[in-house]
Amino acid sequence: MKTRIEHDLLGDQAVPAHALYGIQTQRAKQNFDITGMPISHFPELVKGLAMVKAAAARANHSHGLLTDDKNNAIQAACAELINGEHHEEFIVDLIQGGAGTSTNMNANEVIANIGLKKLGFEYGQYAHLHPNNDINRSQSTNDVYPTSARLAIVFAAQELMVTVANLKESLAAKGQEFADILKMGRTQMQDAVPMTLGQEFDAFAADLAAENASIDEACLQLCEVNLGGTAIGTGINAPAGYACLAVKELADISGLPVRLAPNLIAASSDMGAFVTFSGTLKRLAVKLSKLSNDLRLLSSGPRTGFAEINLPAMQPGSSIMPGKVNPVIPEAMNQTAFQVMGTDMTITMAAEAAQLQLNAMEPLIIYNLLNNCRILSKSIHMLDELCIRGITANEERCTFHVENSIGIVTALVPHIGYDNASRIAGQALLSGLGVAELVLKEELLTEEQLAEILSPRAMIHCG
Repeated sequence: MKTRIEHDLLGDQAVPAHALYGIQTQRAKQNFDITGMPISHFPELVKGLAMVKAAAARANHSHGLLTDDKNNAIQAACAELINGEHHEEFIVDLIQGGAGTSTNMNANEVIANIGLKKLGFEYGQYAHLHPNNDINRSQSTNDVYPTSARLAIVFAAQELMVTVANLKESLAAKGQEFADILKMGRTQMQDAVPMTLGQEFDAFAADLAAENASIDEACLQLCEVNLGGTAIGTGINAPAGYACLAVKELADISGLPVRLAPNLIAASSDMGAFVTFSGTLKRLAVKLSKLSNDLRLLSSGPRTGFAEINLPAMQPGSSIMPGKVNPVIPEAMNQTAFQVMGTDMTITMAAEAAQLQLNAMEPLIIYNLLNNCRILSKSIHMLDELCIRGITANEERCTFHVENSIGIVTALVPHIGYDNASRIAGQALLSGLGVAELVLKEELLTEEQLAEILSPRAMIHCG
């Protein structure tokens, strides 16, 4: 394999001649082999890095710090990255020491080498377009990396919100489909009062209704950036007015409402917006896990459980029990939710680990947030497409549970009194007789009265 020799603080090293990355990226690749997920695993992060570098170059060009040729080369290189090209050159592991310096240098070197080629030079001829002097001009990892990550997370959240909205619509559609199917509601795993299966699915949909608003609000917090603060927020090595101009250019390039943080020193170490965003993902995960639990319960059986709904059969469920089919899709959703809940604590601890003017644990926070967005998006899509849309109702089973439940006695309390209702419930439990049968036997109500009280219309009345 042909190589080129590059030099850095630690000396010389051979780099593959065809590589767009350089010596600092290669050292980081050698040092950090942790997750198996390089930066390229998350295209949103590469896109965010390219947008920040393009915005910085525009601001530097406006201040006379970059020539027209260099700025044009940087803009063209960043445009290709934003369009999805060359992402395979981002080879550094997401979890890394150095507070993201390796990620920043990976971007600097790739952009420099793409730009060099456009200027008519060979890869590595940095005298003509330098990763640090030109691509990283007026910047530090400490403002580039968190700003890029904020953009990346907001981009990832857009796909997540689409999947949440689609799942909500699918649940609401099932609510309409099952609107006339009467069943028993349950509290504390015991019979409660009747409801419709449609109401149950409407409630599932309603439970997700506010989630996208929460995610969107958290994204707005992430749009407050420290770009221009450079090393610790004082703006060292950046010209006056650079920060405001760079952020303005970033808003134009990204299409997001990015704004400059009011105190760049505080913003350089504060991870509060990341913690807030993680909290919204955890809240969503909790709701999705509860939904999955309910789907598994309602479909349990098929002969000895609730068996009120049927989940689509996706695969054989046992290597030893013929005919067994398991609720594999909700189970997978549960596991994704547990992962998100657990890493919320990881993110919290990493955010708390900030010291003085920087948080060196940002890579762990960013890795987990991007990964959580991705696995939630994929799992919600899976749950929607492979489970929710194919659910059918066992109407006869739902009716059987209502007719044989002691819980319907609650509807009789206003008509026969609590004491009579309690006594009837006890007798039904001991004798195995139905509540309606006992009420008629004691002549507490007529058949007509009982039929009206226990009609679906009367029992599912809401407000």
